[in-house]
Amino acid sequence: MGNKVTIIGAGSVGATIANDMMAINVATEIVLIDINEQKAFGEAMDIYQGTSFGAPAIVRPGSYPDAAGSDVVVITSGLPRKPGQTRLELAQTNVDILKDITANVVPNAPDAIYVIVSNPVDVMTYVFHKISGVPANHIIGSGTVLDTARLQAELAKTFRISPRNIHAHVYGEHGDSSFVPWSLATIANNNISIYKDHCPDGDKIVFDGNCEIFEEKVRTSGAVVIKAKGVTNNAIAMAVCHIVRCIFNGAGTALTISTMMNGEYGIEDVCLSVLCIVDHDGVRGKIRNDLTEGELEKLRRSASKLKETIAAIKF
Repeated sequence: MGNKVTIIGAGSVGATIANDMMAINVATEIVLIDINEQKAFGEAMDIYQGTSFGAPAIVRPGSYPDAAGSDVVVITSGLPRKPGQTRLELAQTNVDILKDITANVVPNAPDAIYVIVSNPVDVMTYVFHKISGVPANHIIGSGTVLDTARLQAELAKTFRISPRNIHAHVYGEHGDSSFVPWSLATIANNNISIYKDHCPDGDKIVFDGNCEIFEEKVRTSGAVVIKAKGVTNNAIAMAVCHIVRCIFNGAGTALTISTMMNGEYGIEDVCLSVLCIVDHDGVRGKIRNDLTEGELEKLRRSASKLKETIAAIKF
């Protein structure tokens, strides 16, 4: 039995997601839907013509009825973030776009798991919760999965080790109020503060104990990429492919996705990222890590910032 994914939005992010899904064998059927039908047609044809070098898959353009039977629907549509613009400044325009998409796709794919990628992703995920009627466990915001990958990549460079041996995650908003709970962060079972003293090449590692530099790089790297090339598409596409692959393999993977908070950490009625288990039924639940008082305050501050934006938009 195959895995069908519908991607709403055939722009740089949506098209890259579709291409990566084909290349690394995430889905056997991929439908691209876009308000610009010619764009969706061209991207689908271009990707499909490369299937001889990737994994066997059907890649085709479509309209909303073609989303029927989808296992996963990925929503990427929305205006892109401009240089100097924050994700939250995009909110109202992209919420209006999301409302139209939701009204058209959910009736055709009511049982799908929805992965929200459009920015500001935490606000968009919250709005989708409120307007879609889709069960909460079937709603996943890409959240800080990309931020976490950026963090692990930066730490890997500094500590001369594979990112896969780094267990450090970004919590909160996918944006300026995100933070890293360093009390939980480890490298190869060592706290980051002591890893340099325990590894075989510690004399080659340049680290003075200041972890804030890594957080700052995570917060600003998206803007740096946008300034340099106009868009961020490759890393977010890989992040979304990873989320969808974790859904399909059903093993139960810990990811910092954006989900609705229901009293965890004293936070409710807002979507933001903490570690959750993702499996074939979507969100299995949250991992309730013990945070320090300072980390709790940062998480609650991030929630408050998001609530301010939500209160200012109409949906």
